[in-house]
Amino acid sequence: MEYKRSSELFSAAKKVIPGGVNSPVRAFSAVGGDPLFMKEAKGAYLFDEDGNKYIDYINSWGPLILGHAFEPVVSAVVEKAKKGTSFGTPTEIETSIAELAVSMVPNIDKIRFVNSGTEATMSAVRLARGFKNREKIIKFAGCYHGHSDSFLIQAGSGAVTFGTPNSPGVTAGTAKDTLLANFNDLGSVENLLKKNQGEIACIILEPIAGNMGCIPPKKGFLEGLRELCDQYDVLLIFDEVMTGFRLAKGGAQELTGVDADIVCFGKVIGGGLPVGAFAARHEIMDYLAPTGPVYQAGTLSGNPLAMAAGLAMLQELDKSPEIYKSLAEKTEYLHKGISKVLTRNNVVHTINRIGSMISVHFAEAEVMDFKSAAHGNNETFRKFFHGLLENGIYIAPSAFETWFISEALSYEDLDATIVAVDKVSKGF
Repeated sequence: MEYKRSSELFSAAKKVIPGGVNSPVRAFSAVGGDPLFMKEAKGAYLFDEDGNKYIDYINSWGPLILGHAFEPVVSAVVEKAKKGTSFGTPTEIETSIAELAVSMVPNIDKIRFVNSGTEATMSAVRLARGFKNREKIIKFAGCYHGHSDSFLIQAGSGAVTFGTPNSPGVTAGTAKDTLLANFNDLGSVENLLKKNQGEIACIILEPIAGNMGCIPPKKGFLEGLRELCDQYDVLLIFDEVMTGFRLAKGGAQELTGVDADIVCFGKVIGGGLPVGAFAARHEIMDYLAPTGPVYQAGTLSGNPLAMAAGLAMLQELDKSPEIYKSLAEKTEYLHKGISKVLTRNNVVHTINRIGSMISVHFAEAEVMDFKSAAHGNNETFRKFFHGLLENGIYIAPSAFETWFISEALSYEDLDATIVAVDKVSKGF
């Protein structure tokens, strides 16, 4: 394939945008080469500025569960834009989508909309700290919750030290209030809770991790976290920015049967536009301004365009729950097909899957946390990524990202992907 136009655009972008991208994940730093500039998309396909067509497994990092340019979402946005893009006042549509979201998700009474997943998780942690009047939080190595200072922390040495910043600009004072545990390891969590009794406000995690590849929770892990939170009087926050409304109508809470105290949303809830949200039961949400003392605000929060896109998306998912069964079946089909050809071609691999999320790890051992995910063969992944790209398959340019399946993908698309994997992996 030719990428001349994308390379020219990237050169121009680097002169006026740091690194040539507005989010580092879009760069090809982990795989080499220049990122592709997309011109348009429809259904399951992306089209770049050079006219190349790709079967898309990023889907804008998750929100396009029904495919690109889904007509009801596009129409809702266009019609709403004709009446004004933002007013800085309450609008009826905010209540409409809030009522629908609360009806779809178990264990929440009220929801507040923000403009991104980062805003949602940042606000949820502030709310938890204010509600509990405590400063420390526990997060998990490998779980990503946006770029708020509290979350850009790398692991210290277990329960006896604090985390340290992994980005300049994050202060040591902020880092000392973030404690690091290991995903799928209840013992690491309990050690932190014992060492810091009465000081921890909340535990935040992706209930199904998506930022070290797709890593489902082991049996009993989420249930154990719920029990520990109850035992130590700590709030449990589920970051469902990826999983909310994607794995089930009620997200991971519905899928796993485990209730969180606060739930964060993004991606799907915006129908492809910038939206985030956080939700909880009455007594927690009423601790927010203007009814409570914890301040959180946003001029464009709940803006009509984002609300229109999100409402159209949720209405479609609410009335068509069979979509989730279809998505899971397509993901399983892709899993089996890819595993079959990689095995036949003697490529060491392990594949994780849950619902419509899947990731391919070039590692022999089970991938169950950040440490095991990091054991994957990055050079093999680099060849895999570029090989698929040359065959019209677009996956995330990182071995630590989930693939997202959309309902727009046909079985012909899945078969074409499996054929491409077979062709590429024969050259490893």
